[in-house]
Amino acid sequence: MNRTALVTGASRGIGKACALDLAKAGNKVALAARQLDKLEEVAAEIRAAGGEAYVVAIDLASQDSIKAAFAKTAAEFGRIDILVNNAGMTKDNLALRMKADDWNMVLQTNLTGAFFCIQQVISPMMKERWGRIINIASVVGEAGNPGQANYVASKAGLIGLTKSLGQELASRNITVNAVAPGFIETDMTHVLKDEQKARITQSIPMGRIGNANEVAAAVTFLASDQASYITGNVIDVNGGMYMR
Repeated sequence: MNRTALVTGASRGIGKACALDLAKAGNKVALAARQLDKLEEVAAEIRAAGGEAYVVAIDLASQDSIKAAFAKTAAEFGRIDILVNNAGMTKDNLALRMKADDWNMVLQTNLTGAFFCIQQVISPMMKERWGRIINIASVVGEAGNPGQANYVASKAGLIGLTKSLGQELASRNITVNAVAPGFIETDMTHVLKDEQKARITQSIPMGRIGNANEVAAAVTFLASDQASYITGNVIDVNGGMYMR
């Protein structure tokens, strides 16, 4: 295939699973996050399986860091054909008690940072008349969730951004889609207590929490030629937890 994918937040969880699966599908993969040591471990796993991987530091709260990371990746590793905006963070609290810094930090990282990443790849993709942009949203961005106003707003914004850019870029053969995971076994959900997990599981028709590989499979499909006529859509990977 000889295409290059860049995955943000690729050091663990869903981002790591996406990077490994995209590499397995024959793509070169650039791994971006703040912790380079963790990225190197993922890169080593990709290389051990015969794939190509490149590691780059990125801070999604800094536009300068984003520009530098994409410029360095393009110079060292080649054109970016596939962008997976996966990196995200939470700072949960009830709206009444939420601090301005916690609101701003989550929106800056999850939504604004993703937008600036997209800006870095639009022109090269338009020149090539081929591109795949995949935003990792969340079931709560569709259904809401108390105590997560900032996170929910960021993920709902990501869905709106996906639909808008899907319309803007479709004529250049660039697709823009979102994948909205439900509750997935990651570091973010690992901190939940057993009773919380049990309550969540009861609300999922499939009766279980998902795994990162199931999300990665949807991402790899959307990044492929087989998904060439899908754009501006949200693919739900949530075990039936939320149905539109």
